[in-house]
Amino acid sequence: MRVALVSEHASPLAVVGAVDAGGQNVHVDALAGALARQGHDVTVHTRRDDPAQAEQVRTDAGYRVLHVPAGPAAPLPKDALWPLMPAFADALTVQLATLRTDVVHGHFWMSAWAADRAADALDLPRVVTFHALGTVKRRHQGTDDTSPPERVAVEFAVARAADRVVATCSDEVRELGRMGLAADRTTVVPCGVDATRFTPEQDATPVPARTRRHRVVTVGRPVPRKGFAVVVEALAGLPDTELLVVGGAGGRGPEPELDRLHQLADRTGVADRLHCVGQVPRAAMPALLRSADAVVCAPWYEPFGLVPLEAMACGVPVVAAAVGGMLDSVVEGVTGLLVPPRDPAALSVALGRLLADPDRRARMGAAGRQRVLERYTWPTVAGATADVYTAVLDRRPRAARPYRRG
Repeated sequence: MRVALVSEHASPLAVVGAVDAGGQNVHVDALAGALARQGHDVTVHTRRDDPAQAEQVRTDAGYRVLHVPAGPAAPLPKDALWPLMPAFADALTVQLATLRTDVVHGHFWMSAWAADRAADALDLPRVVTFHALGTVKRRHQGTDDTSPPERVAVEFAVARAADRVVATCSDEVRELGRMGLAADRTTVVPCGVDATRFTPEQDATPVPARTRRHRVVTVGRPVPRKGFAVVVEALAGLPDTELLVVGGAGGRGPEPELDRLHQLADRTGVADRLHCVGQVPRAAMPALLRSADAVVCAPWYEPFGLVPLEAMACGVPVVAAAVGGMLDSVVEGVTGLLVPPRDPAALSVALGRLLADPDRRARMGAAGRQRVLERYTWPTVAGATADVYTAVLDRRPRAARPYRRG
């Protein structure tokens, strides 16, 4: 079938780790590639943010990217894009009609709104994946939430209008239920991981040399909600252990959160054991994860969380905050440990016990790898997503789906 993935701010071509470039970019890229390998004609529609960008790019993964003109062809913070969405939706409508699309899958709330508007104009089925919900962000960030005030209402409206909402985890289904969306309107399809790239097998990729007996790694954009400060505080109770923080601009621009981490490390006496290594190329990430005794994911909240899957695929145990998608992906006591969010003491105790027990770490690492292979590979995720598309197409009158092939 001909599939349109709409991802207004998260281009699959972006450098992951830059501002507003993270898990959604990885997800859209990997899902598009996996769907293409399964025989579907896939296009990703994302906003043009550089005048040098070609209108259309054919990727090595077998899908195309169409850049949608909406506002200035320049990078903008994602929370500034909402006023541009009517223009984005209008241009998207033209692109979808030209491609004779079968089904439209909006990723993130603004993409979902634009996809809904375009699908209405063309009488196409629409699927939504939110990746994050405004209600959750507002609950945890309060006045620091910079989302447009319309976000929560728009999310509910597009969820109700969608033929299907694809939630990435059970916790998201519960959150959608609190918003008023019936659980039978949703299907859980998790995010995935490239288990052929993220593997336990060692390779020659260089990694920073250890400075202590134990190494803990944490990965993500350097923003407060990722919980890096919690990990730095926990480090004070973990002697002979170093912490590698992966993410950020690597000294190429202001990094207020990393500056805050260094100040916190100075106050807690762990400055010599904190190493902020900046942005790491995706190709080097498996080796860096494999170099760790444990990977820590300690966000205040996390819609899904790709890093735990990547660590598990590499055979490394995970210690994670018991929030969001990590409640599904990390099996307590089997593939890793779950701790309360924002609790440095609990994190320190859990990590300390794990670091002291190499046999347990090995068992958890092997179990994590097996869980990934059973549930979280991209072929499995793409197949489940394609099943959702087929189901929504089959429920529509044949006259309303003129472009379907096969």
